[in-house]
Amino acid sequence: MQLAARILIVEDDVLVRMVAAAALEDAGFRVIEADCATEALELLAAGEKVSVLFSDINMPGMDGLELARLASTRHPDLVVVLTSGYEHPGPGELPERGRFLPKPYLPEEMMAAITAAAA
Repeated sequence: MQLAARILIVEDDVLVRMVAAAALEDAGFRVIEADCATEALELLAAGEKVSVLFSDINMPGMDGLELARLASTRHPDLVVVLTSGYEHPGPGELPERGRFLPKPYLPEEMMAAITAAAA
């Protein structure tokens, strides 16, 4: 994956989101942040060019699994990496270009999951 790839991070925990964004920016990625699935869908609908959706599963309102389904249906080339410390997606719950990363994760593990999903 090219380092200029744009990644949309969707995480309701501001500290987790900030740490993930900083690690990805330090690695050369361009990052957009959203604190919920609704905001993420609004950004995508507004024409934000995003290569990767990196989202928590457990969020208030729409969860990350539903976000991944909607976003990948509307943007078939979108790479999706979902993460959670509580829930593990079952067979068929992730989009075709999707991966799961359990929390807690190291920044290197996050980047490896994103790179593997994009391959």
